[in-house]
Amino acid sequence: MSRKFAWLAILLIATVIIVGCGGEKTIKIAAIAPMTGYSAKMGEDLSRGVQLAVDEWNTKGGVLGQQIELMIEDDRADPKDAVSVANKAASYEVVGVVGHYNSSCTIPASNIYSENNIIMITPASTNPMVTDQEHPVVFRTCGRDDQQGKVEADYSTKVLGAKKIAVLHDKTTYGQGLADEFKKNLPSDGVEVILYEGISIDDKDFSAVLTLAKSLEPDLLMFGGLYSQGGLIVKQMRSLGMESIFLSGDGVYDSEFIRIGGDAAEGTYVSYAVSPDKIPTAQKFLKNFRSRWPEVGPYSLFSYDAANIILKGIELAKSTDGEKVAEAIHKNSFEGAIGHIEFDHKGDPVVSPYVMWQVQDGKWVQLEWDPKG
Repeated sequence: MSRKFAWLAILLIATVIIVGCGGEKTIKIAAIAPMTGYSAKMGEDLSRGVQLAVDEWNTKGGVLGQQIELMIEDDRADPKDAVSVANKAASYEVVGVVGHYNSSCTIPASNIYSENNIIMITPASTNPMVTDQEHPVVFRTCGRDDQQGKVEADYSTKVLGAKKIAVLHDKTTYGQGLADEFKKNLPSDGVEVILYEGISIDDKDFSAVLTLAKSLEPDLLMFGGLYSQGGLIVKQMRSLGMESIFLSGDGVYDSEFIRIGGDAAEGTYVSYAVSPDKIPTAQKFLKNFRSRWPEVGPYSLFSYDAANIILKGIELAKSTDGEKVAEAIHKNSFEGAIGHIEFDHKGDPVVSPYVMWQVQDGKWVQLEWDPKG
């Protein structure tokens, strides 16, 4: 090798060393949700809540003296893609994940996070199996479908007086899971489920199953699924002259449901959490969020709290080791935007009340009804 090329080689090696040493080390967390497809709005709402939390921590100096780097990944509401991006997060040495949105994605992805000692807090997946697996690193800030299904069943029968009930679900882990819990919690005497049917998540025309349902004259139709199909279902119900009450779960609670359903959405019911406008601890979050984005999504607040709990857990543990962070989260309680948060041994919030909502004058209105009353 000539002297000229020797010096060039030395210079190249020195440059690589300088660049490598000069890079600022960060603590990585991820927001993983459907950023494309039929649930894309929910993914955007979720990631914005995480982004706000990360920006606030970075403004204060980060955590453990390091800035926080946020990865936003798209699982396309597909379980296979969810596993793929979970593995990607592990390869990027992510410390914690806020996600996923769909229970069908969260459950298989949680196994990857558990294997790689990565904290996962879902703000939206309500299927019981998410935490019933009892992975020490897995938590959620939302409630469970066995809680939600009971609230819906009680309201349907005790308040709305439904005796003949039709049940539709979208065959997903969330949608069918909620429908099953609803059905399970209906009274055994005096209430009849006259129809229990699944629809494809890609369906847009429900005339056949709704015509069948109409012929059975149900007092109430319960739908386990998401707002995108829920809006179409209630619209097609009314166009067929079907007057049954429409009731669904938190997956339908969104402004898009009202937009899709139009006038047909008026008077429909869903179960969801307490309005953040009624929670004193949520007011700062609401002000800061609304200063950046036009609408607070159903799970923006829950994802904001999930991100804050991950980062506070790192701070309390004085470590990015997943086992130590999980231990800190289990041992401590947190004052979040949604209020006081602490977790049971499974990773579920100790308190996660569901209330009922109704569309009134084109807006969601929280109803004054105590499920415990």
